Amino acid sequence: MDIQDLELAINDSDKLTRMEASLDLGAKITKGDLVQKRLEEVNNHVHTTWSFSPYEPAAAAFQAWKAGLGIVGSIDHDSIGAAQEMLDSAQNLGIASTVGFELRVSFLDTPLGDRKINNPDSKGIAYMCVHGVPRQKIGKVEEFLKPVHIERNKRNKAQVEALQALVGTYGYDLDFERTVVPLSHSAEGGSITERHILYAMALQTIDMFGKGEKLVRFLEKDLKVPLSPTISGFLLDEYNPHYAYDLLGVLKGNFLPRFFIQPAVSECIDVRKVVGFGKSIGAIPAYAYLGDVAQSVTGDKKSEYFEDGYLDELFDLLSDIGFPAVTYMPPRNTVEQMQRLQTLAKNRGMMEISGVDINSSRQSFNCPELLGPCCHHLVDSAWALVAHEKLSTCDENLGLFSKKNPLATLSLEQRIERYAKLGRKMDPRHPLDSIQFFD
Repeated sequence: MDIQDLELAINDSDKLTRMEASLDLGAKITKGDLVQKRLEEVNNHVHTTWSFSPYEPAAAAFQAWKAGLGIVGSIDHDSIGAAQEMLDSAQNLGIASTVGFELRVSFLDTPLGDRKINNPDSKGIAYMCVHGVPRQKIGKVEEFLKPVHIERNKRNKAQVEALQALVGTYGYDLDFERTVVPLSHSAEGGSITERHILYAMALQTIDMFGKGEKLVRFLEKDLKVPLSPTISGFLLDEYNPHYAYDLLGVLKGNFLPRFFIQPAVSECIDVRKVVGFGKSIGAIPAYAYLGDVAQSVTGDKKSEYFEDGYLDELFDLLSDIGFPAVTYMPPRNTVEQMQRLQTLAKNRGMMEISGVDINSSRQSFNCPELLGPCCHHLVDSAWALVAHEKLSTCDENLGLFSKKNPLATLSLEQRIERYAKLGRKMDPRHPLDSIQFFD
């Protein structure tokens, strides 16, 4: 099979096909038949088809390798189902890996329960990540998240019904079980998100009107959806390879607020419980900083206020709860925002973790902002995260934050430095062998 065919196979719907492709591509990489320009960039926050993404886990690992990244990490909403495949395929390809999950948690029983924190849709509900899950703890995570899936899918079903009530008159036939569930890996532990619902709507729109002028006219004249010249151009191009994702973005901006149902407390576990669980399995719970958007650095966010107005108070709370880390996305924030965040994290002994969420085929896996003066230390943090995960897979006492770690008396900065060196020294094809370098 040639390289082009292997690139298709590694994103096949069949897992065995994907894994065989990762082995074949890995062999070509080893032989030098396939080469990359290796960069310092890393990404610990790539979404896969186990939440919403155009990439199966093996394909995400390969896309990261192609982009020249040194590390790829899978993070899915309410799911860790991609983890095993991510770890195995990354190992086959020769790229370092890390796994975790992201979920909404409740801050309602905290002093900040009545404020918008980092979630554009809900007050008192925040996003957080649990990074660096040791491989032997993946099953425990799956069990922990099962009740979340049950509650979320009750809401998903109601949201699909609400959307169908809005658009059924135009010929849509949206049904949770028939048209949304098949787009997911829910039977294998994957989550279903609002993006799945809107993707189902996007696909039906294309089926009804085709790609091009007729569809654009329907959006503008019938659905009353305003289109910018850029988006209109994308949708007029019948050969646009990102067509369904571009259409999804349009529908998300115009319909999500109209059918979105606030998650119940039963769906959003108390933040203290999630942090406690993450620590109990030797992982690294991290608050996901969003930051106010006054003038969007990336050009795709509306002006909105989140946690910047009370950031000191928030970090005091995060410290009291026991968060060992904060995660953020350099392209999303200004230098001033990041410098303030970094100072607050350092003063409270919190690790900084970076990552850029990838959930559309139009997005680049690269993040050159990570190499800027105020972010470059995040590369070391990423390598330390990889070492933490691999070492604690071998020995739970070697986790970066374990009180039984032989290096526990060192400062966090010193531990990260030591672990980053271990991570870089590791052979990504035999990552668990890194324990031999620990002293």
